[in-house]
Amino acid sequence: MSKLAQYAQIVDEAARSAGAIPQFTESDPLGVEEAYAIQALSMERRLSRGERLVGVKMGLTSRAKMAQVGVSEVIWGRLTDAMRLEEGGSLSKKRFVHPRIEPELAFLMKRELCGEVSPAEALDAVEAIAPAMEVIDSRYRDFKFALPDVIADNSSSSGFVVGNWSRPDQDFANLGIVLEVNGRAVQIGSTAAILGHPIRSLVAAARMTAPISGLKAGWIVLAGGATAAHPLSVGEQVRLVMQNLGAVSIRVAE
Repeated sequence: MSKLAQYAQIVDEAARSAGAIPQFTESDPLGVEEAYAIQALSMERRLSRGERLVGVKMGLTSRAKMAQVGVSEVIWGRLTDAMRLEEGGSLSKKRFVHPRIEPELAFLMKRELCGEVSPAEALDAVEAIAPAMEVIDSRYRDFKFALPDVIADNSSSSGFVVGNWSRPDQDFANLGIVLEVNGRAVQIGSTAAILGHPIRSLVAAARMTAPISGLKAGWIVLAGGATAAHPLSVGEQVRLVMQNLGAVSIRVAE
């Protein structure tokens, strides 16, 4: 087994068992390309167990986060059907190591989108948009990691929940967002925090996923966190309200 395959096995088993692992870059100065290779190999293990790709998530879509980690490009990870949570349902905290949740805007693709595209071309490939929340969960000890570690760990993507779909031919550049926990607002923001306009995240997704033939019809694309992530605790009812698009919620169980 190659080194990258060994790393893929480690991070895959950590996700399956909800166990914390040391970051790879503590002992190995991995590059970004190697990290994406690990992510792909770990996802192959999931697909071999019967999971199915249903989309991608974008990460580091805040200019502040980019500056914080010293990068100029967003990152991406894969979404599978096993990661999807029921809207209004619950998630088991036992399945995760350090679960946090963040508000997102989701795109539903009506046709393939690949390579260098304009914002207008990207929007034309969208069937619908919806409020969504992503559960992020680093498998690394103490929630500490370098950028290659994050990418190797599927860019921390661990679960997602999507609300009702709405028409995409409306202005979603600067929609107000309130993330509530047990009825109390814990994060307030705007979709404008996603690269200045969420469509830019979709443009980046088409470009960055070109090596896997781009985005597919029917896929969901999570545009990236619009506020800071909220750490999850058992008993919390988490609800995202997005201006004009409605709400989506999830409950945290044992």
